[in-house]
Amino acid sequence: MTTDVTPLIDIELDHEDWLEALPDAAACIRTAIEATFAHLGVKEQLDIVVLLADDAELKSLNKEFRQKNAPTNVLSFPAPEMMHPHLGDMALGFETCVREAAEQGKTLKAHLMHLTVHGALHLLGYDHITEAEAEDMESLERTILLGLDIADPYAYGTTD
Repeated sequence: MTTDVTPLIDIELDHEDWLEALPDAAACIRTAIEATFAHLGVKEQLDIVVLLADDAELKSLNKEFRQKNAPTNVLSFPAPEMMHPHLGDMALGFETCVREAAEQGKTLKAHLMHLTVHGALHLLGYDHITEAEAEDMESLERTILLGLDIADPYAYGTTD
């Protein structure tokens, strides 16, 4: 499926190591979000803010919003309906993403694109609380990433 509109994506760099490790991080994020929207046939002009942060910031956000006192790879914060067309915000933690990519034998680029697709799906209302939801979401991720020439991210294990 194709989309008639391109999502508005604002990328906030809060941790310089992202660009040192992956100079095209912003382009990877844009590509992953655009591919997700295109695959799902999103035809509405929506915007997303993506924060490239460090693990300390992700730990703080995770503790404040999910009551989990630990860093994580990606967090998604869907916007309330009244903020429409703002779809929501996403934050990615550098050290966790780098560590996971190495542990899973992936490039940081492939892992970042997977986590971006994963986060975008959350913003679009997908979840993985039940086994059926997880299977649906993982299937979408695999299909979208295959279209970007990225191998099955779940061949290496889970990301949440």
